[in-house]
Amino acid sequence: MNGITYEYEAKPKNEHAPKLIRKSISMKNNLDNDRKQQDHSWEFVGWGKSERIDDLIGLPEPGTVPPSHPKKLGMWRSTAICGNDITSSCLYVAALCAAQAGFLAPVVLLLVAGVLYLFRKVYAEVGSALPLNGGTYTLLLNTTNKNAAAAAACLTLLSYIATAVISASEAMHYAHHLLPGLPVMTATVALLGLFALLNLIGIGESAAVALVIFVFHMLTLTILCVTSVVMIVNDPSLLNMNMTVPTPGGLLHALFFGFAAAMLGISGFESSANFIEEQAQGVFPKTLRNMWIAVAVFNPLISLLALGILPVAVIQQVPPDLLAQMGNLSAGNWLGVLVSIDATLVLSGAVLTGFVGVTGLMRRMTLDRCLPQFLLQENRWRHTNHWIIIGFLLLCWSILAVTGGKIGVLAGVYTLSFLCVMALFAIGNMLLKVKRGRLPRDTRASWPKVSIALVAVIAGLIGNIMLDPTSVRIFFEYYAVVAGVVVVMFLRIQLLKLVLVISKAVVEKIQKTNELLHSKIAQTIDQINSRTVIFFTKGDDPANLNQAALYVIKNEQTKWLKVVHVFGKEEDIPPNLAQDLKTIDRLYPSLRIDFVAVQGTFGPELIEELSKRLGVPKNYMFIGTPGDRFPHEIETLGGVRLIL
Repeated sequence: MNGITYEYEAKPKNEHAPKLIRKSISMKNNLDNDRKQQDHSWEFVGWGKSERIDDLIGLPEPGTVPPSHPKKLGMWRSTAICGNDITSSCLYVAALCAAQAGFLAPVVLLLVAGVLYLFRKVYAEVGSALPLNGGTYTLLLNTTNKNAAAAAACLTLLSYIATAVISASEAMHYAHHLLPGLPVMTATVALLGLFALLNLIGIGESAAVALVIFVFHMLTLTILCVTSVVMIVNDPSLLNMNMTVPTPGGLLHALFFGFAAAMLGISGFESSANFIEEQAQGVFPKTLRNMWIAVAVFNPLISLLALGILPVAVIQQVPPDLLAQMGNLSAGNWLGVLVSIDATLVLSGAVLTGFVGVTGLMRRMTLDRCLPQFLLQENRWRHTNHWIIIGFLLLCWSILAVTGGKIGVLAGVYTLSFLCVMALFAIGNMLLKVKRGRLPRDTRASWPKVSIALVAVIAGLIGNIMLDPTSVRIFFEYYAVVAGVVVVMFLRIQLLKLVLVISKAVVEKIQKTNELLHSKIAQTIDQINSRTVIFFTKGDDPANLNQAALYVIKNEQTKWLKVVHVFGKEEDIPPNLAQDLKTIDRLYPSLRIDFVAVQGTFGPELIEELSKRLGVPKNYMFIGTPGDRFPHEIETLGGVRLIL
């Protein structure tokens, strides 16, 4: 290419402009000569060009059937998917909390319910502003950069891995109490495989199973609470005696470490944000409300009732079947068996939550090329991402094999990763307020609420580290493995270049083999860099255009940016836009900048048609932050990203 051919050339603004153009042409010629001397063709990607599209949106062809959209999940099915995870905490959190807080356990569980109430607003604000799958990853991706978002996503992935493995193992341990001959390890492997199969069939069918489990769980807890209340009302002596037992380590020690242990009672609250796109309009905040009500009612209540049925010393030993013991004492063996069956089912439902959440998150990360692209492949019969589901299943099985079924080491990993995700979500909410303040949203969490929620989570994180310092080392070991995959994806071009250098030195004498390897790897790098990204501009000044170019250079693995201006009339095209882009294109030889003028009206339909015409996925289209007068909901734009 001898030069840039822009159709909308603007006249120089001052007498120095011709000198700048001549200087740019001279620099280009020097770069062209340098390119001839370079050994790697991908180092120079060519100069940009200009084009216009006037016939993007036309009438539909006769007989064309509008694309169908999968049915969204309603409130109860969505609540069940994430609710099984968070409400399963009542099986163990009362004992864990009592071990640190004694008779103050119900109090600290109420405090945690208050913290969760604050997080309802935090999550609801983000969900209304960015109703996209991915949770913390998507939030940080739209407020910081891809590196920070990917680091947060690794924490979420680690949390889901621990959730699935621990829940499956604990469920089968409860089943083993009911069926003593059941092999726990084999049953755990089978349970993970069963829920992988359910997810391969589809999220709708999985949600139906989750709803049945959730309803049964709520009924079982209600029966247990009613029978326990009746028993305590008839004989409150044990409750009164437990209230006189001194708290471990004194009042402040009991409150702080009891609060830290009680934070596990809200694990799973973040799950709903990872499959928000599968939920019907307005369902997401209702799932947050329902989860909060369940936790705020049952966790403190069960903790209080346990103090009226069992000695506090027995509770502080953290028996794995605490609720089953309560059932046996309050109503007889039948209720203990019912609670054990319920525990098996609801912990199995938490496994389902792990699969559903990780599928939504990994799909979002793969669309943004943080993970290998083959994960996006869908099977023909149910249109689910089978490689994501199967890969997650194999990962869970491998952890079971490595630990020999003794998954206690994962408890600390689960705790720290979950609390880190919650803290990062609060921080992301703050960044959303500061950097994307003009983005419309239905709910807003006040700064004091977000700040208190963040401080509370950090306090819980510190408390759990102090309770088990060895968990930090184990956490970082597992995190390093998960993050390593993402790091390789981010550094794949550099790694491929390194492979080129090594291969050339090693096989220099085998010229034919070396040339073949060189060609294949260069082709792979060219293919990676060939992905085009689009930035929609209304005619921004050069500073904003330059900021958009810098964002692409720093955050995207691409060398081709198309700046699109949508116009209605010819005179609406900014006269200096092409010239400004030409100047910016000269500044960054590693980035090719094209200017595309599109006649039409900006909106979801134009974005859809432009995506098809140019072959650019909608999640690789960028816009500046829209204001209150923006005529479209951001979720209707198909995943278009905010970068300014």
